[in-house]
Amino acid sequence: MNKAVVVFSGGQDSTTCLVKALTEYDEVHAITFDYGQRHKLEIEVAQQLAIELGVKAHKVMDVSLLNELAISSLTRDDIAVSHELQENGLPNSFVPGRNILFLTLAGIYAYQIGATAIITGVCETDFSGYPDCRDQFVKAMNGALNQGMDKQFSIETPLMWLNKAQTWALADHYNALSLVREKTLTCYNGILGDGCGDCPSCDLRKKGLDEYLNNQSEVKAELLTKMSVDK
Repeated sequence: MNKAVVVFSGGQDSTTCLVKALTEYDEVHAITFDYGQRHKLEIEVAQQLAIELGVKAHKVMDVSLLNELAISSLTRDDIAVSHELQENGLPNSFVPGRNILFLTLAGIYAYQIGATAIITGVCETDFSGYPDCRDQFVKAMNGALNQGMDKQFSIETPLMWLNKAQTWALADHYNALSLVREKTLTCYNGILGDGCGDCPSCDLRKKGLDEYLNNQSEVKAELLTKMSVDK
């Protein structure tokens, strides 16, 4: 049986990846991490979406230790999310080590259930500048998991080379545009759907959606070209 584990936050990107995975795998497991993030609503949204999408296995894992170690505007209520970069060139919403931890735990879970595919919605083309969303990092993690567990995993990143407009087109390709737009939580201020309209995440999301809605034929064509190349 063809099994996959999807790292699932309930946001736009991971929900799009989950929708896609459900069409491609015999058995899909979603794993959501409770790391003491700024908005607990994230976890509730992920649970609701997993039910609505018919995911048979959805695991919520407590990794609140990350909150104790990683200081970020996404782990501290008293740090406002900023549009400005820090001295190190990264946004203050960067949670150091987050994707290292998430992919490691997803790999352990995949090992136990007999899955070889681990799917994550990270993206290098149109992102917030997080180093743990880059293709080079993912490939390094893939190699480490394979060596550390003596098993051939494949960390799949369906959005890696898509911009946000193309990510919206991908959701539409799987007839999930309305679901992703209305029922996912991407906003750093914890507002469902289109969000607060002010935080960096909402800016990126809205810019991509506007571009897609205004140029649907062109964006869809670009997406289909990339999908055919990936095959």
